[in-house]
Amino acid sequence: MHGTWCAVRLARAGYEVYGVDCEGHGKSSGMLGLIPNFDNLVDDLFNCFTAISKKKENERKMRFVMGESMGGAMALRLHLKDPDFWDGAVLVAPMCKIAEEMKPSPLVIKALTSLARLAPTWKLTPSPDIVDSAFRDPRVRQQIRSNPYTYKGRPRLQTSHELYKACLDLEKRLREVSLPFIVLHGEDDKVTDPAVSRVLYETARATDKTWKLYPGMWHSLSYGELPENLDIVFSDIIQWLDDRASASAAKFEEQLKIDNDHNANAPKKMI
Repeated sequence: MHGTWCAVRLARAGYEVYGVDCEGHGKSSGMLGLIPNFDNLVDDLFNCFTAISKKKENERKMRFVMGESMGGAMALRLHLKDPDFWDGAVLVAPMCKIAEEMKPSPLVIKALTSLARLAPTWKLTPSPDIVDSAFRDPRVRQQIRSNPYTYKGRPRLQTSHELYKACLDLEKRLREVSLPFIVLHGEDDKVTDPAVSRVLYETARATDKTWKLYPGMWHSLSYGELPENLDIVFSDIIQWLDDRASASAAKFEEQLKIDNDHNANAPKKMI
């Protein structure tokens, strides 16, 4: 996929949105659908968002990271790379573990891991059609199949290998997640496992965390659901963001008042 699906909704709600097409995705360079190294993608995002945040006009702004599916895994890895950088995360069906329905058998995984070293770009990973499995709205499926910037077909061997390793790593580190977050998942998701999102919610050491499970919804909650369901999901996301932005603004105003009162009451020096 590429990173334009939900930006308009968030921008209309008053949020400034930045997105990146990773290497091998969307309009970025690299072979379409190929992830040579997952860590390199995370580093690219880290460098990009750090540079954006350092701009003078952004210095006092809160920073939220949002990712769906593989993007959710990237969002978590970004947080673990620098735990104090982000003010919160919106995790939509995050790829913390591949659902059993999408995962090949252990023997196949072992064979494909070996084969990935020899033919990393080959489209040989046995898996159901991701478009049919992830996107509930038939119109969206058609849009995706006709979009030249989205990858179609079976996952490339190296891509599958990198995603599998990323899932294993995240599954072991869920307890380290400490930033405020909301995790949203469709109950009928056949691509990533809702139960793992629940485990993330229960085991993360964050004190500000929210869990949303949507009965009857599928994997892609930010773009692929029925229109009325998209409204529900984005209402929950925007409300969560608004609540934390408002709390931060109130805290800033209170601190500003304390500082002003302190300065007004400070003894004046004579020159």
